[in-house]
Amino acid sequence: MRFAIFLLWLLHHLPLSVLNLFAWPIGKLAYLLAKERRQVGLINLRLCFPDWSETKRRDIIRQHFHAMARMLLEYGIMWYATPQRLQRLVKIHNLDYLKQYEQENVIILYPHFVGFEMCVYRLNLEKALVSVYSNQKNPILNQQIYQGRMRFDNAKIVSRQEGLRSIIKAMKDHTPFVYLPDQDFGPKDSIFVPFFGVEAATITGLSRIAKLSKAKVIPAIPTRVGNHYELTFYPAWENFPTEDITADTRRMNAFIEERILEQPEQYFWLHKRFKTRPEGQARFYN
Repeated sequence: MRFAIFLLWLLHHLPLSVLNLFAWPIGKLAYLLAKERRQVGLINLRLCFPDWSETKRRDIIRQHFHAMARMLLEYGIMWYATPQRLQRLVKIHNLDYLKQYEQENVIILYPHFVGFEMCVYRLNLEKALVSVYSNQKNPILNQQIYQGRMRFDNAKIVSRQEGLRSIIKAMKDHTPFVYLPDQDFGPKDSIFVPFFGVEAATITGLSRIAKLSKAKVIPAIPTRVGNHYELTFYPAWENFPTEDITADTRRMNAFIEERILEQPEQYFWLHKRFKTRPEGQARFYN
């Protein structure tokens, strides 16, 4: 693992265009060898896009493996590049949507697209941020990821095991909370709401945290465009949260669906999004 981290340090000196050249064979090889993850991605696309041809779904998954390979090779840039380089690599659109609520609590709704890490490092140059962290099994990797996220000395990292109280406490001085809720975390604190028409176990934290902290919800979407990134903010949601937590959670999923349709190859399809099933329903993954 130390050698892998050293290799990423070496690679961070290269331009994104060169890293992209390396990513093509790595992505193709991963597509061929990572059979289980490839099947997970294809199952997800069949569930979400039953009208697409099998050829189109396979093409999207091939593109996604390439995008994931690029993201992996770019970790050295996130960890070691100068702030000036990050500013050049990531263009932020509509940051005023966030800045106008500097004296209020804010939740940044931030779905899992391949540019999420690069763009959040760039955003951290503009704002202190609260984020949730899951410990890695490898202690060396765990330390490196944690140190990377703390590199600008203005991040507040909350363990996933600490719960809502610690998140709200970290937000008390109006530090925005970067929230990634679009994965299957099991039945606890989740409800089943449609995601592309398929019942998906979805955590209700966005509505609950917004209500408890009286926070504005401001979506932000990272996008890789050629050899740079763009982070786009959207207006704060009106009338959120409501008293209907199911409707609130469905609103979140509907927004994410719209953004996925704009860049389907960049969404995290290799995650078992539909692993948890309603009682009595068959499982989708082997």
